[in-house]
Amino acid sequence: MEPNARRLWKLLEPIHAVGYFSPEPVTLLKEAGYRGYWMGYFAARSAPLGAVPAEVVHAVFYNFAFSHVSRALPDAWGFAPPEVAHAARQTGAVAALRRQLGPLADSDEVARAAGLASRAALAAPLEGRALYAALRSLPVAEDPLTALWDAATLLREHRGDGHVAALLTAGIGGRESHVFHALAIGASPSVYATSRNIHESEWTSLVDSLRSRGLVTGDGRSLTDAGLETKSQIESRTDALAASAYATLAPAEVDELISLLLPLAKAVVASEEIPQQSPMGLKLDDLDG
Repeated sequence: MEPNARRLWKLLEPIHAVGYFSPEPVTLLKEAGYRGYWMGYFAARSAPLGAVPAEVVHAVFYNFAFSHVSRALPDAWGFAPPEVAHAARQTGAVAALRRQLGPLADSDEVARAAGLASRAALAAPLEGRALYAALRSLPVAEDPLTALWDAATLLREHRGDGHVAALLTAGIGGRESHVFHALAIGASPSVYATSRNIHESEWTSLVDSLRSRGLVTGDGRSLTDAGLETKSQIESRTDALAASAYATLAPAEVDELISLLLPLAKAVVASEEIPQQSPMGLKLDDLDG
């Protein structure tokens, strides 16, 4: 059985991810003045940190190439400030959720899910969680659907900050983490060429680095036993670090939150707006645990 922290991540991730893929936030970021998808992405996701330079975003996000980040930042702040970027993503994401959920958007179930998720999101530990802490400093929404997206985003970035810590502890670099994960699950390198600008020469170099440490097989197509063990340890540590966010909820409340989120996450995934062939992609079958 999956740990509750992983189960909740799978259910919250689609709700959070509409802010990257659905047409409403993408359109609002473009209308705010950001040029191209990636400028909008880096501006919106890093906005809670303030108008920081590319070096800071590169460090916090961990797995993007610096050249990718620096093409967007700090130039983005010349088009619109961070608060505009955050508002565009939040407003667009909530509009997308309202459309995808239909009558569920204004239901008591959404209000209850938002209440439980927000309690966890606002009570999670701040220490060592830079992106989560920046988001946590923003005002708390009163509208239940907005509060649900905010909570999903807080909990997602709280988990992400912990995942970075787990990767660092295991000696897996940011760019290496993509290759490491892809080889573990059998994903195509083409997914990362599109989503993370990892092209063939860099992919080969990253595979060689992991192979030299005994983590990848000689043919470069899968993880060794040592690699699989390292991967398992990273995922277990990530789940354990993420679980701290839910300590404020009683076990029955965690079970209730899972039950409430399941139909919401399924509705979002069923919209097919979050590409399955992406680092954030989840299939309907994945949500059932």
